[in-house]
Amino acid sequence: MPLILLLAAVLPFTVADLQLGEQRTIQLPNGLSVPVRVVAVDETRDALQSAVREARVSAIVDGVKIELRCANYELPRAAGRVQVDCPVTSAYKNNSTEDHWGLRASARLRLWPAGSPWMTPGEMGYPLKQRWFLTHTQMANEPTYVDRGEQRSRKKVYYHSGLDLGGAEAMAQVVAATDGVVVSLGKEVLPEHKTGTPVAPRYDVIYLRDSRGWYYRYSHLFSFHSAIELGADVKRGDPLGVLGKEGGSGGWSHLHFEIKSRQPSGEWGTEEGFAFLWEAYLRDFKPDVIAMARPHRYAKTSEEVMLDGSRSWVRDGKPTYQWRLSDGRVVTTPRVAMRYAKVGTYSEVLEVKDARGKIGYDFATVNVYGDEDPITINASYFPSLDVKAGQTITFKVRTFGLTSGEETWDFGDGSARRSTQSDGNAVKLAKNGYAVITHTYAKPGNYVVIVKNGSAATTHLWVPVD
Repeated sequence: MPLILLLAAVLPFTVADLQLGEQRTIQLPNGLSVPVRVVAVDETRDALQSAVREARVSAIVDGVKIELRCANYELPRAAGRVQVDCPVTSAYKNNSTEDHWGLRASARLRLWPAGSPWMTPGEMGYPLKQRWFLTHTQMANEPTYVDRGEQRSRKKVYYHSGLDLGGAEAMAQVVAATDGVVVSLGKEVLPEHKTGTPVAPRYDVIYLRDSRGWYYRYSHLFSFHSAIELGADVKRGDPLGVLGKEGGSGGWSHLHFEIKSRQPSGEWGTEEGFAFLWEAYLRDFKPDVIAMARPHRYAKTSEEVMLDGSRSWVRDGKPTYQWRLSDGRVVTTPRVAMRYAKVGTYSEVLEVKDARGKIGYDFATVNVYGDEDPITINASYFPSLDVKAGQTITFKVRTFGLTSGEETWDFGDGSARRSTQSDGNAVKLAKNGYAVITHTYAKPGNYVVIVKNGSAATTHLWVPVD
């Protein structure tokens, strides 16, 4: 085996499943041994569905007491001589539709040496040729919501296990995040991967297997690249296909990217990949600012909602924050409380700047219910990288929960508002389900687009134009 594959097969972190109160000495790949004890495990649930909205683990790691929020846009944190994160706790199994994780303990921790990269340098790239957080996302342990999945009638919750990255249907290119072998292409599977593996073939899905035996699932592809063949070797960055909403997408266009590996229980389970993609995106695209106003929130009318932009990142200096809120307020703290009087889907604007004035935007989605469930709305655009003034941009939108969508567009440049009409997700996989509109920006700038379906649902898009 070539040396590069031997190096790639060395896992840069150690995974440990621990029971509440259990103390264990964990050995890291560099030979360092550290004591770890799980002190407490708890969670916050919503009042209606009893869905877990945040799970937390208190632990003592290498003599340092630390509280970890589990998955949901979290990155590893420093504790003594190590970095640690918590992908999942047992709380997510209680009312879940599916066991994704193979966890047979109270909590799962992962430990890296202090200061080390989270994935072997150069091993993983970003799997989409588009800008980070272009539109909606659904990350690990986040209850699914974009396709109006949060409804009062829901008895079991689908907690998302992989990483959903939204984008423009049939336009954004999906590429291989790692080197690997194509073990499943649509409904075809290599014989040795049909049983005893996590491969679940479907017409819109590709599985790659890397040198350490991890399986990578790419789902909802609109089409496969013509050069992809079953059993072929692919390299990181090779095209796999085009992003879509095929299969079990719920009707919204996105890439479901998920890694499966053997877990401490001996079972196949999801290997939480948010930190790997974060690291890959910083390396591949070199952004100055990443604004992050996620995860989304779900609340009853008049219930307090805490919006949190503190996970945002800047390359230079310290971040400064500005929230432009739907109630008319402008707030300059990373966290802000809101209350909503009416049922609907709201989108709150977060602007983040670095020390040099470089800017980034993100948008906090808040689904508010009352005597009825809110409708939802999803919008995206293409291209999203290196957009130039005078270039035509294609925007797409779909409303979920009405017999038809009637969306209005404010492109943020002073031009007249325009309208579209999507199908309301009447047929989830309808080829013309998304309404399409184009726009051209005459001047460079950072444009915040507002897309509304009356007063029922709002979303935003950030379009940086050079």
